Amino acid sequence: MRKIRIEQSRTETYTPAAGLALVGHCINRHTSLTKAARSVPKRHGIANIDLFRTYAGLLCLGKSDFEAAEAMRFDPFFKHALGIKQSPSAPRLRQRFDEDAEAIIPLIDAASTEFIASVDAPITALSTGHVALDMDVFPQDNSRTKKEAVSYTYKGYDGYAPMGAYVGNEGWCVCCELRPGSQHAQKEFAYTLERVLPRVRHLTSAPVLVRLDGAHDAVANRRQLAAADGVDYLIKWNPRRQDHETWLAEATAHGVWEQVRDGKRQALFSVDRVDEHDAEQHPWRLVVQIIERTIDRKGQMLLTPEIELEGWTTSLRESDVDDATIVQLYRGHALCEQFHSEFKTDLDLERLPSGKFDTNDLVMTFGALAYNILRWMGLRGLLGKHAPIRHPAKRRRLRTVMQELVYLAARVVRSARQMTLRFSHHCPGYQAFRQLHAEFP
Repeated sequence: MRKIRIEQSRTETYTPAAGLALVGHCINRHTSLTKAARSVPKRHGIANIDLFRTYAGLLCLGKSDFEAAEAMRFDPFFKHALGIKQSPSAPRLRQRFDEDAEAIIPLIDAASTEFIASVDAPITALSTGHVALDMDVFPQDNSRTKKEAVSYTYKGYDGYAPMGAYVGNEGWCVCCELRPGSQHAQKEFAYTLERVLPRVRHLTSAPVLVRLDGAHDAVANRRQLAAADGVDYLIKWNPRRQDHETWLAEATAHGVWEQVRDGKRQALFSVDRVDEHDAEQHPWRLVVQIIERTIDRKGQMLLTPEIELEGWTTSLRESDVDDATIVQLYRGHALCEQFHSEFKTDLDLERLPSGKFDTNDLVMTFGALAYNILRWMGLRGLLGKHAPIRHPAKRRRLRTVMQELVYLAARVVRSARQMTLRFSHHCPGYQAFRQLHAEFP
């Protein structure tokens, strides 16, 4: 085998991330960030929109640290693709975010929702006709740091616990609010709902089904969601100090027992409940699944029966949705764990880059915008007949979108005041890239 020669061109320009051209179109043509950025007072220096474009572009490359801006500062294609007039240095980017984080966060939040609506993103409903809204916290490991508000999480390490909210089976992110690691999920949750529900209503007119885990099993949540127009809820029941023997008798009286195996039987049934507050009544339904074991999985007989209690509270009526469907609907809530992992691994947002809480909150907000852009690119470009060969799927991970559509090598050709991307003859993602690019006017 002959040794490969290595040399560097003095005139030609190449890019390892041609997909930034698509990212730039998404930001500049499907959001009003350029106009909104002017609302944040700027005393001097680089325009706010150039900072926004720079950091959103970095996140779409899977780079969350501010120092990554230095590598792109003098890259002509990075600037042209995103529409950047003046690239910020890493210290400038960090400093401006530290100064204006509180004012910028609402702008990026609005842009993220605006993007989903502008591209007419598909929002697939559940079998009941509801659009799912899954909300949950996920811990981020920021141990051995002195960052503001880092504290002990329920996972056993120091970090943050942001609240994520995802709409539809596609998992569009409408909220990713940073929280201290030790903050309980229910604390200030009412204010989060007040911000999230209008965003969801802006995206769809279909009825919404809010799915929450047991940390949100509270009367206040049921009351607030019942008062919202066109909103139902499905919340994991927290049995707390319930008497298992009492529920066993309830199952015997109202449930239908099913023999799963020798020594194990289970029953599924529902009961109606009412919350009373300020002379108002809020009816709801409790679906209960109880499992009784007299023989364990290894065949050992138990001296006393082992009783397992599980349940779900919901506003869906039994005449519309049966008990078994309720259980199936809640199982879909587990999908948001995959979306959490894409934030932490694919977007590199496990360990946040700043020591200031507000700046890290802004970083997570930018992460939601980058997440939605990449999710749309994956749905539109990697599921059709022109997509690079992959196993069949309903959606692609953000990492796959980066690998197949963003990190595409191309030669940058400038001629007649026009920039052209020239791909390799054997580029596997060219047809998918071309199809996506053709969708922009």
